[in-house]
Amino acid sequence: MLPVERQQKMIDLLMIKKVMKMPELQEELKISIDTLRRDINALTEQGKLKKIYGGVKLVEPKFGEASMEERMISHLDKKTAIAKKCNAFIEDGDCIYLDSGSTTYQIAKYIKEKRNLTVITNSVPVILELMNSAVELIVIGGKVRKNERSVVTYDYLFNFHQLNIQKAFICASGITMDKGVSDYNVEEALARKKIVELSHEVYVAADSSKFGRNVTVNIAGLDEIDYVVTDHEVDEEVIKQFNKVRTELIISAK
Repeated sequence: MLPVERQQKMIDLLMIKKVMKMPELQEELKISIDTLRRDINALTEQGKLKKIYGGVKLVEPKFGEASMEERMISHLDKKTAIAKKCNAFIEDGDCIYLDSGSTTYQIAKYIKEKRNLTVITNSVPVILELMNSAVELIVIGGKVRKNERSVVTYDYLFNFHQLNIQKAFICASGITMDKGVSDYNVEEALARKKIVELSHEVYVAADSSKFGRNVTVNIAGLDEIDYVVTDHEVDEEVIKQFNKVRTELIISAK
């Protein structure tokens, strides 16, 4: 196995396990301790790994958006709790929108038994999750963003105004009281803007780490959002701030 292949496998393992000890990595990769140390030093110099006592961990990105693979497994317990809370608001016969975020993907796992449910989505993982269920799927057309596993849409490819979305569940990379909801990617933000505009009720599903962050592109002000669903670790100050706006903050169980 080439060094670059070993190093990528090491990163893949750490994306799942977060922290690994040296003997554990050596066993998984089937390499000598000297080779392991060289790979770790190389990845550390590249800023991808951080050495800790007896092992290593991935370096979390300080700027920009983490990859979809990383987001799918980060804060997973919180995202699962948020998804379960969102599921409580989805009723038989609803027409809902699930966007391409990692939290909204978790919602798809809990709605398969709903009756006469229609899901409109631009998320490839959501499509795959619901493909063999009784849920009616509508996939919006456009350009595939391979790294995000999503489809970004354009009016000339899809007639948005034909949609009758009762409840939209979207994700966000940042939420502030004054700027509202934001995301890193322009195309994703434009798609979400359009869905917010058309939907009767809008739910933002976001874990507590997203509060206080205003990132690259604005999606909507809080006055355009009906509900923000988050986890139980949300700061008390954030809860107080939401008491002063029309948007309702919904907190999931532990």
